Amino acid sequence: MLLNSASLSRLEEEEKKFIQRLKNSKTQNQAFEELVSSYQKKLYDHIRQIVLGHEDTHDVLQNTFIKIFNHIEHFQEDSRLFTWMYRIATNESLNFLKSKATKFGLTTEALQEHMVADLVTDDLYSGDEIAHKLQMAIAKLPEKQQLVFKMKYFEELKYEEISQILETSVGALKASYHHAVKKIELLLEDH
Repeated sequence: MLLNSASLSRLEEEEKKFIQRLKNSKTQNQAFEELVSSYQKKLYDHIRQIVLGHEDTHDVLQNTFIKIFNHIEHFQEDSRLFTWMYRIATNESLNFLKSKATKFGLTTEALQEHMVADLVTDDLYSGDEIAHKLQMAIAKLPEKQQLVFKMKYFEELKYEEISQILETSVGALKASYHHAVKKIELLLEDH
């Protein structure tokens, strides 16, 4: 559904008012509860695509909301609130993976392949064998291609939204997605 300019303008105005409530010490707690309620599932799903495990996802989600709460006063409003939060969630997820890989003396790529292999033992993972093979193929991609593919394919975000989240041009994202799809197709054909 496309929004007309009046609806879009009204949504932008509502978001500005909501952000002001988040930044105001008198209304911040209630507004933050609303924010968590509205975005918890979306951010959980986004983080889960990156870190894979439920427990790790929960930890990263908690850290993401803490960071959002602690830095909302610095939000410049030069992007949409959800874009800013997704950027924080993405960075928190990537930092978590790097830290975990370092802890185990692995590269992030090796860690992710190990984590994908462990998905079949995760009670909260509902994928079948084909979904697991897809996750294995995705784990073999470079980090940026993984992110772009997951955001586009699983989360169905628009290139413009991904561009703002990853702070990359739409053209570069389209190229990354195209390369990711081709690599995944080749990897799946080999299995």
